[in-house]
Amino acid sequence: MGRGVLEELYGVLRGGGSLEPRDVRAAIQAVTERPGTSLRELYSDVLANVGGRRRISAKNLAQRRYIELIDQHDLVIAIGPAGTGKTYLAMAMAIAALQRREVVRVILTRPAVEAGERLGFLPGTMAEKVNPYLRPLYDALHDMTDFDKAQRLIERGTIEVAPLAFMRGRTLNESFVILDEAQNTSPEQMKMFLTRMGYASKAVVTGDITQIDLPSGKPCGLVDALEVLEGVEGIGIQRFTEADVVRHPLVQSIVRAYERREQDRSDPGVK
Repeated sequence: MGRGVLEELYGVLRGGGSLEPRDVRAAIQAVTERPGTSLRELYSDVLANVGGRRRISAKNLAQRRYIELIDQHDLVIAIGPAGTGKTYLAMAMAIAALQRREVVRVILTRPAVEAGERLGFLPGTMAEKVNPYLRPLYDALHDMTDFDKAQRLIERGTIEVAPLAFMRGRTLNESFVILDEAQNTSPEQMKMFLTRMGYASKAVVTGDITQIDLPSGKPCGLVDALEVLEGVEGIGIQRFTEADVVRHPLVQSIVRAYERREQDRSDPGVK
């Protein structure tokens, strides 16, 4: 098995790909979990043949399944800790779909929960006030697409980055829509978003239900949607765990430590 893994990894490198030590560990884990896994397919470029600024590929089996779910379903919900690539890969798939002319626009949105009344004390227009909360989406977009090209697409409205509140009343046809930080939506906001889907559209909802910033006692729209939509045909659901984190190796340990504490707090027998 070890020889086969190395041969496939060399094939990835010969094909123009790049690998880091963590990729080798992930490859070994992938082949161990699912014998016969094609590493060339696992590491295939999401933005291949569409002029992407950089090579973007799955880093593990969970990410590869996520990419496949987005490709095969019109609505995908992805939950899991930070660093698992939920939003980043969704954006890569959206850019690829736009470049292939499968959609006519990409819409990136997230709730500005941190805003609340505090926004009124910040200078500028409403758009300028919520812009800091949308900054991570802009950063990921510019990481994938040439800055000037991204700006032109934004100016023409082909790519739109907006707060979730701006989605109300719209019908989004031929669009690839991504809702980020969905754990900070209310059930009403989530229903509003999901019912915006129009003809020939795709939607991806991402969030981390362990990082809810809603006021205490307020129900979470993402948790509610998972309960309501579980088993509905045509909807893909991807659950990431701390084992799928692809940031610094310490991030996995940090996520695991926090989860242990939450489990201890929820278990009355643990002191």
